Amino acid sequence: MSESIEILRQIDATGGEYQAIVPGSPHIGHMTWRQVGTGGKDVRLVNHTLVPPEIGGRGIAAQLVQALIDDARAQDFRIIPQCSYVVAQFRRHPDWADVLAS
Repeated sequence: MSESIEILRQIDATGGEYQAIVPGSPHIGHMTWRQVGTGGKDVRLVNHTLVPPEIGGRGIAAQLVQALIDDARAQDFRIIPQCSYVVAQFRRHPDWADVLAS
């Protein structure tokens, strides 16, 4: 992959979104999450991932999830994967168990 994809984060009081910006394309990949309360711990339920076909095939969804994992470790929050893509990625990466909400 020769191009550099920029991952942006948007957060509000109830949730947020990761956005993948592809240089030269008006299309944006998205992964959304909402804040859920479980025992006072910061937990994010990831409910949707979408990469438009026009920018597909570049590993964008995987980069969105990796940004989430990196943020969870850096910011000490846990993740509940609800989106089928994110669920599948957690199955493929047992090393992510440290950020999985119990």
